[in-house]
Amino acid sequence: MGFGTISCIAQRAHCVSVVGIVIALRAEANCLTSTRLPYNEIACLGNDTLVWLCGMGDHAARTAAKGLQANGATALISFGVAGALDSSLRSGDLVLPGAIHTSEKVYPVALDWRDRLQLLLPSHLSIANGILATSLVTLTSEAAKRELATATGACAVDMESGAIAETAANADIPFLAIRAIIDSIEFSPPPALNHAVYPDGSVNLFDLLKLLWRRSVNLHTLFQLAIGMRAACHTLSTVARYTHMQLGRTADK
Repeated sequence: MGFGTISCIAQRAHCVSVVGIVIALRAEANCLTSTRLPYNEIACLGNDTLVWLCGMGDHAARTAAKGLQANGATALISFGVAGALDSSLRSGDLVLPGAIHTSEKVYPVALDWRDRLQLLLPSHLSIANGILATSLVTLTSEAAKRELATATGACAVDMESGAIAETAANADIPFLAIRAIIDSIEFSPPPALNHAVYPDGSVNLFDLLKLLWRRSVNLHTLFQLAIGMRAACHTLSTVARYTHMQLGRTADK
């Protein structure tokens, strides 16, 4: 697959529908393609799909979503991992939500599109269709997760879907969220770990070693995070494989 801006524009000229996918983390992007995506700019994934690897957080996701929409995307997808707010969800479970709950508003999901995509997926996947909440900060305790679950009725949480859903709603275009659970409600990454992680999720090894030396983070926690990310990425890769990346065509039907 080619990922040049010029080829992207040429391909879009022949597309009836173009889906824009917003991805925060490089590990999530690797579930879609083996080609290394550029950071914080538009890339083209096939004839009818644009991708923006934007980094974590509301502001980054909003910038990416608006950029994709301004460059021809006629539908938006939030693709990546999420934390569980429901005790029944475990690492690797898939969340295809019916709505996105932010601090200000509840945004809709294109349910027909979601249901068509879900029919393409294998039966062995555990899929939840509840509410996905958006948090402006990383939730680093079980208490914080349970508080958000009570306030929103959500089954899972991420930091980007709210901004993407809002952009889609303002542009009056379809929106879909595809999120795989990375951590259960009982487990959360420690706040100190944020100091060793770049916006795209890659790790500053030197800073991580300092955290381990100071015992701000322990190996058991890192091991749990690695297992959770591996399970979540396996699920995201399965979604990409079984839909054959026909997400744009699925949106049209």
